[in-house]
Order: sequence, then C-alpha cells, then structure tokens
Amino acid sequence: MRILQLIDSLEPGGAERMAVNYANALSDNIEFSGLVATRKEGELKGQLYSNVNYLFLDKKRRIDLPAVLRLRNFIKKNSIEIVHAHSSSFFIALLVKMVYPKLKIVWHDHYGNSEFLEKRKAMLLKIGSLFFYKIIVVNELLSTWALKNLRCKEVLFLPNFVLFAEDTVSIRLKGDKGKRILCLANLRPQKNHQMLVNVALKIKDKFPDWTFHLIGKDFQDDYSKALHKRIADEGLEKSFFIYGSSNGIASAIRQSEIAILTSLSEGLPVSLLEYGYFGLPVVATAVGEIPNFINEDNGFLVPSEDVLSFVGSLEKLILSSDLRDTIGGQLKKDIHLKYTNTAVINNYLKYIGNEK
Repeated sequence: MRILQLIDSLEPGGAERMAVNYANALSDNIEFSGLVATRKEGELKGQLYSNVNYLFLDKKRRIDLPAVLRLRNFIKKNSIEIVHAHSSSFFIALLVKMVYPKLKIVWHDHYGNSEFLEKRKAMLLKIGSLFFYKIIVVNELLSTWALKNLRCKEVLFLPNFVLFAEDTVSIRLKGDKGKRILCLANLRPQKNHQMLVNVALKIKDKFPDWTFHLIGKDFQDDYSKALHKRIADEGLEKSFFIYGSSNGIASAIRQSEIAILTSLSEGLPVSLLEYGYFGLPVVATAVGEIPNFINEDNGFLVPSEDVLSFVGSLEKLILSSDLRDTIGGQLKKDIHLKYTNTAVINNYLKYIGNEK
C-alpha cells in the first residue's frame, strides 16, 4: 500500500501532530509512506522519520494551479494510491483528483469544536465529500455529523494515538522541581485559558510554590494579548509561564507533576494522550471524547467552566503524591493499551484496504 499524508502546516497542533504520527507509524508498515505540507513548514518537520518521503508544496493561494500540478506529479512519480487529507487540506486533494481521477481521498476530520457543530461552515466540504473514498473522525459526535451531513457514508471513528521518538529537543521549565502543573494547548479561545488563569489564582493563594506552565503556539492575536495582559494584571508573572510552541513535549512532561486541560470543546486531544503516555495525573474538562478515556480511576473530570470543581480536583493531587502516582499509573496503562500506534494502525489499514 502507498499512502500520502496531506496537511496544510507543520506547526504544532493536534491535526498536524497526527499527520506526522500517521506518516511515521506507516513508514514501517507499508510500501510507501509520505507527507506533504501544502502551505507552511514548522517545528514538526523535525519529527518526521528518515524513511518518510517528504515534500513542501509552498502553496501561495487557495487555488494555486502550479502547486496542484506539483502535488499531482509527486503522487504519480511515487505511484501513490491514497491521499489521507487532514482537516482543510481536503480542498487541494480534490483539485488534484480533478486532474488525476484515479486518486482515492481519505478525509480525516479533526474538528475541535465538536460541541458546536451547528455553527460549522461546511458547504464546500459537503460538496467535496461526493469525491471522498472514506472518512475518519476523532470522536463519535463527528461521526454522527458526517453520516448526517456528508455524501460519503464510509465513516470510521479512530482514536488519536501517541508516537514518541527519542528526545531530540529539550526545554527547561521554570519554577520549583516537583511543583509544576503543565498545560499543552495552543492559544486559541476553544482552549479557555481564562479559566486556567482563574484556577491559577485560587491555587496561588493556597499553594504559592506551585506554578503553571503553558506550552502551545502563540498566535500573537487579540486572544493572546488579552491573556498576557491578564496574567500581568493579576500579578501571576512568577507562577504562570507561557513558552510558545516547542518540540520538547516529552522533556516538559518529565519535568511536571500534574497535567491539565480546561477546554470548552475538543475532539480527542493529543495532549491528554501524551500526558498519559508518561503517567502524568490529569484534571480535564468533560468535553468531546475526553470522558470516554478519562474516568474516576485514571484522572479527574470536571464540567466545562466549573472553576471550583477544577480547583478542588487539582488540590487533591497537589496534596497527595500517592494519589498522583496511582491515577497517573492507571492512565499510563490505559493509554499504552488502547492509544498507541499498533492497535490504531492495524484498524486503519483494515479500513483503508477494505474496498466495500
């Protein structure tokens, strides 16, 4: 089998990380595994395995005919059978199919605002789905939506999975060792960092030595500016640290005691899988697919925007290293059993290879 992953950017993000994970995992399982970044390169390029065939398309505009032809030529040269298009990259895949009709398109829906699907603008997607071979989604809400709204009815929910190579990048976190709380989330409204600040304020009052560490892309937009301003206004500069995006995720996790996520909406967040992969105890909001793999045995779930419940759960973990070890250890077992690449890739290849 010869499969190409297609993604718009290689800047750190959930869909981007999964495109890299699929390309890497498949490189040891199929005849040809490749990845094309259409619009922008980024830090995740450095995580691609050496046996993954890579191309940067450098697409300049929405309809860029030279880029379409470059992609078609790459596909023909490498005898690629299937393009696995992640998120919005389906559009250029459709353009290539117009000039190379035998191409099969598998579209992977990573839509993060799955609690707000009624607001999704999807006219182009609905039309384009006529030409999809199959669809993969990251949670059951998206599966239901796709079956109801899209023309392709071959839809499969496959969980995201974790795939870590040996550390090539390290990051040094500030604050005291053994008292760090980590949040992996790009600075976007969906991630609800204002709730995170509210939590940090309450924790600072009772546990002033504990610090919060946020790693994720800073888009330098109004949302980011408001967050930075509030941190300064609340006097949190010595207990709330923002690092921007980094490839040193494993390094950051190893330096942390507790991991959190305060999202308003999610698919299946890769960050939670990464926390669990290393056995970090987790407090997270009960959104998207999160309640299907975080439970009372392996973490703490709280309602979205419920600051007091979130703080209460966090305090329990701060006060008990035994509790941290117990639930972190259980989450690690669960992640390694269900959310590593072996099980997911086996199901993926069966699904992709089934011509039904």
